[in-house]
Amino acid sequence: MNDRFLRACRREPVDRTPLWIMRQAGRYLPEYREVRRRHDFLTVCRTPELAAEVTLQPLRRFKMDAAILFSDIMVPLDAFGIPMTFEPGPKIADPIRTRAQVDRLEARPAAEAVPFVADAIRLLRRELDGRTPLIGFCGAPFTIAAYLVQGEGKEGFSAIKRLMYREPATLEALLEKLYVAMADYLRLQIDAGVQAVQIFDSWAGILDEAGYRRFALPGVKHLVDTVRERGVPSIYFLNGAPHLIQAGAGVEPDVLGVCWRESLQQVGARIPQQIALQGNLDPHVLFAGPEVIRDRATAILRSVADRPGHIMNLGHGILPDTPIASVEALIDAVHAFDPAAVAEAPCTT
Repeated sequence: MNDRFLRACRREPVDRTPLWIMRQAGRYLPEYREVRRRHDFLTVCRTPELAAEVTLQPLRRFKMDAAILFSDIMVPLDAFGIPMTFEPGPKIADPIRTRAQVDRLEARPAAEAVPFVADAIRLLRRELDGRTPLIGFCGAPFTIAAYLVQGEGKEGFSAIKRLMYREPATLEALLEKLYVAMADYLRLQIDAGVQAVQIFDSWAGILDEAGYRRFALPGVKHLVDTVRERGVPSIYFLNGAPHLIQAGAGVEPDVLGVCWRESLQQVGARIPQQIALQGNLDPHVLFAGPEVIRDRATAILRSVADRPGHIMNLGHGILPDTPIASVEALIDAVHAFDPAAVAEAPCTT
């Protein structure tokens, strides 16, 4: 089995830095676009055979060290019966903005609400047959709440900020229901066979540290503790929030996923050594030529070469119009990296 990704999560020695890419199964692949030509997004997510097929597509093209289940952070909201469409991002017909709405939310067990997720995972484990580990995921409670309260993806998510200041107890009640449901969802995925879990906190960066510690961090800690109890590694990806890195590391995930806004070297100096790092090439670098891609990727690899536990990734999801050749150039650069070169060339990142 190719277990270098799992070994890196545990900060164990690896023969080379493992690599996977956020949103590696998706719109930049022509074979994915062909599937979407025939099926809408939620149908793909909710059909185990289609979700498994799309998950496997990038592994047929590229030498990735992990697969990640194709789904969406909003899918487990089926447990609450919340009507939702994708146009192309999530749209909530009736945003959750009052205590009465929150009180009416009751989650069914994930095994009952989204059995297709577990079915897709079992299919994938059979298909992968040990060739690469499979990553499951969920959205962090605050990030999911941001969509529920706003009703859609919107820069700044002002609706949840207004609710936070106007009715903090209402927001806390919503977040508690979400982190209980997300914990159940993660247990479903782990029991079905995922070998690591990533928690996506895409919008916690709109909070200051005090707000983050009160509203976002308790739910993340609950999820990290849930994953730890099941014995698989947890990755906490904190996007767009350099000011929250140290607080986020305080929940003690196995791996901290870092966005492109701050260097891994700087982050590594601020968090405990026992936490591995993941990231963090700016996705836009993949629109440059192969030399630039190689140089930028190598600079990141050099910057943390003396720190056990690094997983190469982008600092956010791969962009839809990314050239296939650029992904190949990134993979080549990671595979060619020689840690011995660190002593010969200064870090430029």
